[in-house]
Amino acid sequence: MTDTPSSSDYPKFKVITLLIIGLTTFGAAPILVRYATDVEPIVLAAMRTLFAVLILLPFWLPKRKTISELQTAGISTGMMMIAGLCLGLHFTFWIASLHYTSVASASVLVTIHPVMLIVAESLIFKKRFKAVVWLGVIIACTGSVILGYSDQVGGGDFENPLLGNILAFTAAVIFVIYFMIGRKMRQKAEWIDYVFHVYLHAAIACSVLTLIWVGGWPYLSVSAVLIGIILAAGPTVIGHGSMNYAVKYISPTILSTLILSEAIIAAIAAFFLFAELPTTLSIAAMLVIMTGVALSWAKRRDGIKDLKPDK
Repeated sequence: MTDTPSSSDYPKFKVITLLIIGLTTFGAAPILVRYATDVEPIVLAAMRTLFAVLILLPFWLPKRKTISELQTAGISTGMMMIAGLCLGLHFTFWIASLHYTSVASASVLVTIHPVMLIVAESLIFKKRFKAVVWLGVIIACTGSVILGYSDQVGGGDFENPLLGNILAFTAAVIFVIYFMIGRKMRQKAEWIDYVFHVYLHAAIACSVLTLIWVGGWPYLSVSAVLIGIILAAGPTVIGHGSMNYAVKYISPTILSTLILSEAIIAAIAAFFLFAELPTTLSIAAMLVIMTGVALSWAKRRDGIKDLKPDK
């Protein structure tokens, strides 16, 4: 059967509350990054993942499984390392995009990953989708092209909006790889074990890349460290954690569409805090992208899943 949980098993208030908190923290992420543009993106990504590991450590220790136990369960440590590298690179490219383009553009483009996931599933897993799904993909991609053009011709005070948009788009592509690896690994590993190891590998990868790219660990101001801690506790642990909790009760299809609200929250906040107002053409392009993503996912057959206890 594909019934949703009964009302007695469905903590509606808790799910809604956590979703609101989670989506709000996602929307706050680009604002926080904008306040730390003096920090190299790879350094901020390293701080974000390092602090996330430290925050999760006391929750992971009591339930931890050894590497041999994970391998016995069918978990590939190599794949977790790749997932961690992808997550670190996703954070780095996305943070870098905010150095060159607007909060609104970067947030919209990085949340286009549901469309990319459909393309990946079609090419790699040979899944078939209805025509309306592909119509949504085409609409979203068209909106991305329009957004790139509109930002380039009317980029305002941004140094290189086209480069920023490309970096945000690249971050979305890398996230799809990370998500596809995670979806397979999570079938065999508990959430805390998988997330802790992935964040740990992401932190190691970002730290090594920092030493290579920057030539050493740079001096960081108190405000920069504080932003790194907030990014780890908020968008990384609370944001992703709330999504993981909600997926026990709500379809991942719906959740993927809800994440689009991140861009709206971020754009509104950027307007009031930084006076960032996208051009009319940019706003139209963003609406086209959101329409395409929503259309491609709204008609998916797996809209309601058979919900089992999340690990």
